[in-house]
Amino acid sequence: MNVSVGEGQIEVKGAKGTLSRVISPELGIEIGAGELTVTRPSDSKEHRSLHGLTRTLIANMVEGVVNGYQRRLDIVGVGFRAQLSGKNLTLAVGHSHGIEIPPPAGIEFDAQVDPQTRSPYILVKGIDKELVGQVAAQIRRLRK
Repeated sequence: MNVSVGEGQIEVKGAKGTLSRVISPELGIEIGAGELTVTRPSDSKEHRSLHGLTRTLIANMVEGVVNGYQRRLDIVGVGFRAQLSGKNLTLAVGHSHGIEIPPPAGIEFDAQVDPQTRSPYILVKGIDKELVGQVAAQIRRLRK
């Protein structure tokens, strides 16, 4: 894994890909012996909250490029099903027609059936935790 800090930006490269994010110029980021440290200029409430947010976002970036993220969406309903057509996800969730969802850049879909319960589910996979959660929420919004 490789981490580089630029002017107000951090970039993390790993086995699964590369993520970059703009960070607040008020915070300092120091790279030590196998350790990344986020420092804040003062103990004000704004700096403390920004410090915690930045530390968590960087930790999520590192986790994403090393292991990746996935969300499992169970499909519950009579006649509800999901299948892959190429890279696109096609859902039959109670509408008069199937809904085809193309994956955004950096996202993969997988439609499977649980062997124990025989219920179908969708896996949304990617390296960006925020994007994986957003795509899963958009799919969930199609039919609650």
